[in-house]
Amino acid sequence: MSAPIIRSLSELRTLVTGWKSSGETVGVVPTMGALHQGHLSLVQAAKEGCDRVIITIFINPKQFNNPEDYENYPRTENDDARKLAPFGVDAVYVPDGPTMYPEGFATNVSVGGLTDLLCGAHRPGHFDGVATVVSKLFLQSQANRAYFGEKDFQQLQVVTRLARDLDIPIEVVGCPTIREEDGLAMSSRNLLLSDRARTWAPELNAAMEEMADELVMGGNIADLHAKAVARIERAGFTEVEYLDLRACDTLEELTAPTRPARLLAAAWLAGVRLIDNIAVG
Repeated sequence: MSAPIIRSLSELRTLVTGWKSSGETVGVVPTMGALHQGHLSLVQAAKEGCDRVIITIFINPKQFNNPEDYENYPRTENDDARKLAPFGVDAVYVPDGPTMYPEGFATNVSVGGLTDLLCGAHRPGHFDGVATVVSKLFLQSQANRAYFGEKDFQQLQVVTRLARDLDIPIEVVGCPTIREEDGLAMSSRNLLLSDRARTWAPELNAAMEEMADELVMGGNIADLHAKAVARIERAGFTEVEYLDLRACDTLEELTAPTRPARLLAAAWLAGVRLIDNIAVG
């Protein structure tokens, strides 16, 4: 048996209104489908923290820089619904394009400061697309809490800031990154890796862990950066877009972990862009 799928915004709002009138708390887990154990850990957290849980599945064209990347994104709605069934979620909201972006749609949500660096610097407009669709999903679901993985750490900071700045009455909850046994952060993009590339992919996290440990010991960030990039490239990665030490709250670049910090990276392997981040110190 699969989880119940809802495609109509009016049906979703009727459900949520009934739940909230009964005093129940509502959690939402926004996704683009192709669900893996990382997503399911967010579902579990939502089930533990809320009376009712909505999973949204919408492959958002506004956050893809490359149309081909959008077309190639895995579409696995039926499989996703089966994976969600054991959790007993209350609704799987799967809106279509016109529901999210009706004819004449002209509004864009942009979060300054947090979006012109890291992934934002390499994917112009990406976070505007994220912020716009997430704002809509927050308002459509009227949820009390929204659950996002720390794996997309920059995204987590962006959606937290937009909810605060726009006074959207929702609590954004960050949940730990879920990893494969070899350390690779779980991601829908991992499905695009060849078998051979998949064996190389864990070196990204391994190099980051080594760099983080040496930063805590007082190592020079420039030297450690060069060492880590060389290791990643030896593993078969063709480009390291960034490998930065950043403050957790503002994403300000740091040279040492003198305050709560994370090491964030993006790199290309066999035509697939992988991202990761880990806490430092």
